[in-house]
Amino acid sequence: MTPKKISVLGSTGSIGRSTLSVVRESSARLEVFGLSAGRNSALLRDQIVEFSPRVVSCSRKEDAARLRADFPSLEVLDGIDGAAAIAGRAEPDIVVSAITGISGLRPTLAALHAGKRVALANKESMVVAGKLMRDTLKRNGGEIIPVDSEHSGVFQCLAGERRENVKRVILTASGGPFFKKDPDRLGDVSVEEALSHPRWEMGRKVTIDSATMMNKGLELIEARWLFDLEPFRLDMIIHPQSIVHSLVEMRDGSVIAQMSPTDMRIPIQYALTYPDRADNLLKELDLVKEGPLEFLPVEADRFPLAALARRVLEESESYSIAMNAANEVAVEAFLQRDISFQDIAVVVTSAIDSHRPRSVQAVEDILDIDKETRRLTKIQLKQR
Repeated sequence: MTPKKISVLGSTGSIGRSTLSVVRESSARLEVFGLSAGRNSALLRDQIVEFSPRVVSCSRKEDAARLRADFPSLEVLDGIDGAAAIAGRAEPDIVVSAITGISGLRPTLAALHAGKRVALANKESMVVAGKLMRDTLKRNGGEIIPVDSEHSGVFQCLAGERRENVKRVILTASGGPFFKKDPDRLGDVSVEEALSHPRWEMGRKVTIDSATMMNKGLELIEARWLFDLEPFRLDMIIHPQSIVHSLVEMRDGSVIAQMSPTDMRIPIQYALTYPDRADNLLKELDLVKEGPLEFLPVEADRFPLAALARRVLEESESYSIAMNAANEVAVEAFLQRDISFQDIAVVVTSAIDSHRPRSVQAVEDILDIDKETRRLTKIQLKQR
């Protein structure tokens, strides 16, 4: 068996590290062609030594210069242009898109333009450019296999099913650390408490998004474009155990569920080996040990950003771009301790309330809306 060549965009982040863990256990099936990283050049060095990629990229020019000096036979690029160049190279079979935030948009589109299989973990790309990504996919013959556990679950549940038979797709959310906390006391939440997720180990930004439930709102919008579903067919519920990742309700009343342990290596491995399934890397799921599985409604007063995302889901595309941009700015402000946890929702809601919808025809339109929303959101933060 000839191993599939993969490039990992965001190799030093949580998804990137988990992807390389899968590669480490599947060397007969997978080999690394390219790696793209942010500022963690020390970890990127370790990855270069272990996986011997042909080409790498890092965000800072000075880090790239040091890597060129230390690895003279290695092709070293830098910046988002470097990540996009790796994504569009002809050699890899699969590109793992795991750069956090809108920064992952251009590299993801480059992979789709090249007709690649994209193992998509960068939900923001599909949120802000869902139609553009679908159109690019159709024109160039690639494919998207979702890596988020919820969307991977939906993808698996829909295998072989006709879309007209789908009544509703339900994404599950853990509820984060605060789903039982009195909403009136959320203003006192510390950064450390918000980063203490009860079930998943994730990056800082996505962990805060999970605590506010913005993560689930973004996933609803992503699901709309991934699976070509109208907004009224999309829903979410809280499932604290995070064993059931998604459910698909069919027109005849049947509900299909996808279950697995809370470990991202499972959906990552599935995306890399699809349509095959490789042997399990983890302990088998023991439902008896897991105990009762709970399912609870998403309360708007506790999770106002989930309700906001539902509202944005019904609006034109520019609203999704604005919401994502305002949220990224607000989350960073919270992580820097400049605003309270509850202020995140206030800031993002204000950005949506003041947003003027615009036509979205190209990447430049998306980036313009993103830039303007960030500017206005930062002004709002200074005034608070």
